[in-house]
Amino acid sequence: MSEGAIGDRFLTGNVKSRKGMTMKYARVSFITLLSAAVIVCTGCVSQEQYEDLKGQNRFQQKTISDLQAELNAVQVSRDQCVKQLETLSRQSNVNIGSKSQEIAALEATIEEKNALINKLNAALLKSGIKLPMELSVMLQDFARGNEMVSFDEETGMLKFKSDLLFELGSDKVAAGAVGSIQTLAKIMKSEQAKDFDVIIAGHTDDVPIGKPETRALHPTNWHLSVNRGISVLNMMSQNGVEPTRLSVRGFGEYRPVAPNAPGNKGNAANRRVELFIVPKGA
Repeated sequence: MSEGAIGDRFLTGNVKSRKGMTMKYARVSFITLLSAAVIVCTGCVSQEQYEDLKGQNRFQQKTISDLQAELNAVQVSRDQCVKQLETLSRQSNVNIGSKSQEIAALEATIEEKNALINKLNAALLKSGIKLPMELSVMLQDFARGNEMVSFDEETGMLKFKSDLLFELGSDKVAAGAVGSIQTLAKIMKSEQAKDFDVIIAGHTDDVPIGKPETRALHPTNWHLSVNRGISVLNMMSQNGVEPTRLSVRGFGEYRPVAPNAPGNKGNAANRRVELFIVPKGA
């Protein structure tokens, strides 16, 4: 058997295996969400049920992290296949067809995993724990008076536009955005928010880091998204929010909310920082 055929069989097997794992996580996560929904529908949430829901949230987060690791592995396999295809195209047309099919299968798996991860993320904070009315109103008022912020009451998510929040190609908070983060920190220090934490998630578009001086600080979009999240975290901490209530995630270009323009031209909608208000310890 040729080396290419062995590689094809190995990668195809990996795709099937990962699809099986994806379905397993989907079934488990569905059961978790269904259980939470049943609890909510039966009436008010007791302290015991509240703690159970927080545990389910932690399980959901681990499931998402595991799926993200699988997704990263598939993306690495896809990139390897693309390189192999480029090599084959320079040498001959042998196996090009099968390699192209392999890449298409891997890309389909990537799309499937992204869709599942997005679905789980959307459901993660909908497990029956609503923000207190007073806190929700405070966040709504904060977003209503700020052009760079939107607030989703259902998920407890604040979304900041990165183009207004940061200096271009930088993780330095723009001067015009400092006041907004200080105001948010004040809200999170209030009595109404004392039982909630903040998860800060940074996102970019698909435009590669271009300037050498920028790459020295942020080698990839992943680095930039994490570093921007850390900048927001640091500012909230400096303004009195306990560090134990803050955490950061970075997704780079891999969680777009809108299509990027062809040819790595990006989309402003994908350059954002999302802050999730979640129960303490979730």
